[in-house]
Parts: sequence; structure tokens; C-alpha cells
Amino acid sequence: MDRRLTPGNARVALSVLRGTIAADRYVEGTPASVALPVVDLRDQAGGRRDRQLLWGDAVTVIDRADGWAFVQAVKDGYCGHLPETALGPPIVATHRVAALATHLYAEPRVQAPDRACLGLGSLVQVIGQDGKFSITAQGYIPTAHLRPLDAPCADPVAVAEQFLGVPYLWGGNSLMGIDCSGLVQAAFLACGQPCPADSDLQRSLGTLLPDGARMQRGDLVFWKGHVALVVDDNRLIHANGHTMSVAYEGTDACIARILAAEGLPVLMRRRP
Repeated sequence: MDRRLTPGNARVALSVLRGTIAADRYVEGTPASVALPVVDLRDQAGGRRDRQLLWGDAVTVIDRADGWAFVQAVKDGYCGHLPETALGPPIVATHRVAALATHLYAEPRVQAPDRACLGLGSLVQVIGQDGKFSITAQGYIPTAHLRPLDAPCADPVAVAEQFLGVPYLWGGNSLMGIDCSGLVQAAFLACGQPCPADSDLQRSLGTLLPDGARMQRGDLVFWKGHVALVVDDNRLIHANGHTMSVAYEGTDACIARILAAEGLPVLMRRRP
């Protein structure tokens, strides 16, 4: 079973895995949400970063031990470990941060102290309005920076373009650093389209395009370990280690560069 998507281990597993994997105990899990602007989701307690979760992301807590929580993210099923201090009570999210970044203020005015910087894709529960600010249990957010979950964006590429210039970070999912699959996931989640977290998992999205088919805006181009979004007939946008940033690149030039530098041909093209 894929460790990334398996909500259990030899120590503890969700009850739905009873009879599928052997564990010392089985639990129902408890709901929680991420209460930090961004937190690493690690392969083990204190281990390496696999992915990142954002403010408001819903999780199911499977286990807690020595200050670490083993969780499964609701948005994509990804499993991993994060510090218990990153968790808060569950929320019923109503809005998503639609700007690249916004601030959570102590009061509904721009001169007020800011409590946190939230990045694109962060989830919040709006409970009221005060002038140009939306009220949450944690503070005030400029309403112009939010978008209701029932009114998603329409163009994944336009969302990805908001990240132009953001530095590349392997396993990153935030404005502080993002990788190729993190960029694709952020773009499609903002448009209300479910999307796995890693590029190999994203190869299941949509339909396979035959060789020679004309690509269109929003299509995906896959290499081994990499994915890019089609912008137009001549350009891609991707988070990449070549420029160490989210950048445009000519499609033909990108394909040729990756083949020459890494010996990796295009694996497939898909239309989500």
C-alpha cells in the first residue's frame, strides 16, 4: 500500500483498515484543523518533509505521541506527521484565501496589529462582516482577499500565475516555497477540482491526450517526477529547479532542456 495514502501503520490505523493492515490498535480518528499558516507534513515524527498543510486544512488525527500527531489530510488523503502544536479544533470552512497572501488582523482596520500571514488556499470560517473585513474566530481578514468555497475560480492557470516568482521548495505548498505538484494542486483546488498532492498521483487526473494532440490552456505535461501546466500554444508554467522558482518556460525549450540535462522524455499529457 502507498504509505502516503495509508492512514495507518504497525502502531495504529483507522478502523476502515481493519482486516487490511495489521496494527496494534484501530481508531475512528478525531477531526482537527491546521492552526498555523503553514506546517510541514513529515514522513515520520521529526522526519523529512513530504508535503505541507495550510491554515484551516482539515485533518483526521489518527495518533498522538511525544508531541507529534499522525494525521490524514481530508483534501487529498495524504498522511503524515506534524507537531501537535500545529493543530486546532475543526472548523466549518466557508472561504478560501484567493490572494497570494493576506493578513489576519486583531481589529477591522489596516493599522491594527497583524496576527498571521495567510497564503493562497488557506481556509477560514467567516462568521460575519465589519466594513471591508470578514470576521473569523481568530481575527479579521480583508474580504477582497477571500473567495467563497461555493464560488471557486474558473481558470487553474490564472491561479498558478499568482505564484510567479515564488521560490521553488521541494514538498512546498505555500507562498514561502512551492514545488511542481504543489503548484498544480493549489491551482486546481482553488477551482473546486479535487487534486492529489504528488505528480505521480496527478497522472490519474482527467483524460490521456494522444501523441500529437494539440494542447490547450490548463492541460498537464508530465515527466518522471515533474509536472507543468500549459499556458498557451507556446508556454508552460511550472515550479522548477532550473530557475528555482515558479516561472514561464517555452514548451519546446523546456522539453528539450529536460531531455538533454536529465535524459527524461515527456511521459504523458493529460487534460483534467
